[in-house]
Amino acid sequence: MTPISMGLDTFGDVTMGADGRPKPMDQVLRDVVDEAAYADALGIDFIGLGEHHRDDFAISAPEIVLAAIAGRTTRIKLGTAVTILSTDDPVRVFQRFSTLHAVSGGRAEPILGRGSFTESYPLFGFDMQDYDQLFEEKLDIFARLLREKTVTWRGQTRAPLHGATVYPPLGQPMTTWVGVGGSPESVVRVARQDLQLMLAIIGGDPLRFKPYVDLYHRAVDQLGTPARDIGVHSPGLVAETDDAAREALWPHYQAQFGRLGRERGWPPVTRDRFLAEVEHGALFVGSPETVARKIVRTVTGLGVQRFDLKYTTGPVPHAANMACLKLYGERVIPMVRDMLAG
Repeated sequence: MTPISMGLDTFGDVTMGADGRPKPMDQVLRDVVDEAAYADALGIDFIGLGEHHRDDFAISAPEIVLAAIAGRTTRIKLGTAVTILSTDDPVRVFQRFSTLHAVSGGRAEPILGRGSFTESYPLFGFDMQDYDQLFEEKLDIFARLLREKTVTWRGQTRAPLHGATVYPPLGQPMTTWVGVGGSPESVVRVARQDLQLMLAIIGGDPLRFKPYVDLYHRAVDQLGTPARDIGVHSPGLVAETDDAAREALWPHYQAQFGRLGRERGWPPVTRDRFLAEVEHGALFVGSPETVARKIVRTVTGLGVQRFDLKYTTGPVPHAANMACLKLYGERVIPMVRDMLAG
């Protein structure tokens, strides 16, 4: 088994300031850079920044924030969670990441996806009716750019490429992931493009995703492509005790998912449902020991090689996020590795 890689994700959630009001987005972005620098000092393997275009998330241009992080770090891998490839140009996305890969000394690891929100479609002039085709074609272009010096391509969603050479080229290979929420077609697409599978597990028992891991392995066997590492991403928060973690997260979880529920017509979020998700679902919330055991159950039960904790949820204050990072880096990660070694 590949040694487990332990990472972090954030969307740059707009946090609550000391005055109880939302922080300005410019300060939130500076806090994200500080959090990433601290994660690097703690020895955490990866930081992923999600792209959004809403008033509750500050990060809309993750590659720029990652470049700032690159200048303050030395070893942590730098990626997204996710880049919304469907509403961007794959050539420009490749150029931004090949540039980041160069200036960071080979630390860029993009995670490409379609995102869980739709604001970018009208913002950038795309039609939701083309949802599947946009991603299928743009992912194909990006995958070719990773491996081919000159690319020829024709499709329906952008101008064709005729022997195009894109600069700067990659000086060394760049690991690229595709975020998948649980669609069998998406899993097979990752295998077909010979990229790496990142499962977004945000609800329910994580082990329910085992059929998708099995499907991936069947697909690579049938296609004759190599089996790559698989990762999972889930939200959570670490505090000194289980009760402290639950109490720290609950009001902010309620605020965030209450808003999303109103937007999407979901039933109101209740504390009982929150606790059920903590105890039996995809919320990795608790003491270092509790979170470590839940991670070990997930990575061994699924047979995956990477776990990323989305450590920010709604307006949880920056100080609480920093405390979470400290416990994750200093206690959770060593416990996970010790448990897996044993």
